[in-house]
Amino acid sequence: MGFEEFKKRQSVVWGTGPYERFPEHYEPLLDHVARALAAAPGERVLDVGTGTGALATRLARTGAEVTGVDLAPALIATAKRLAADDGLDIGYDVGDAERLPYEDASFDGVASSVGSIFAPDHAAVARELARVCRPGGRLALGMWSDERGVVDMFQMMRPFMPAPPQGAGSPFQWGSRDYVEQRLGAYFELRFEEGDAPQTGESGEEVWELFSTVYGPARTLAESLEPGRREELRRAFVEFYERYRTKSGVHQPRPYLVAVGVRR
Repeated sequence: MGFEEFKKRQSVVWGTGPYERFPEHYEPLLDHVARALAAAPGERVLDVGTGTGALATRLARTGAEVTGVDLAPALIATAKRLAADDGLDIGYDVGDAERLPYEDASFDGVASSVGSIFAPDHAAVARELARVCRPGGRLALGMWSDERGVVDMFQMMRPFMPAPPQGAGSPFQWGSRDYVEQRLGAYFELRFEEGDAPQTGESGEEVWELFSTVYGPARTLAESLEPGRREELRRAFVEFYERYRTKSGVHQPRPYLVAVGVRR
């Protein structure tokens, strides 16, 4: 399977659940990226991998002129509906982070909150983020740590998942400062900030219900498995999160990295 076929599938997979219910589970990361970009009224800002618009909404509330782009048509349709419900004027487009549908230097600020990291061609993503950002413009990228947290959940799920296309980058490579410097340092003057967006829930079973119904990739994976194998995945998932049980329920630390840059 090549990158184009993979992305075509992903454009459907990410839209299979009511993803608008998911961003509340990583609000600290969203708020951090929005603060780091520091969008000002009237500035042109792009949110890459916008999903259902959780980051774009935060940026629009600053008075910035915001555009959100995502590979999944279903997510963009939901983002448009939510913006209309909130009375926010946000432009949303279906588009590929590896080939953004915008002119060079179109934006004063470019942001992404654990969205663009899932594109398979990391070099292309880096070039596109730089290309659409004007000289002196700003960058803010939120990325899950490559050391622990969400990466551990994906490692637990890996035996149940289909193999990615050959040559595809891992989304968690972006969680390394050195890797971000390698990809983006030639385009942006970079600095880094860190934070934590813990996964919480009453139990491992509750977290499983969340992911298997709301999070498109996990929902699609579960539905693709025959019943016995699906039950194995459910047990592995529940047991994984039960390791993080505290007196008040599940609390899994999920560290993240925010890269903040100025376009050279």
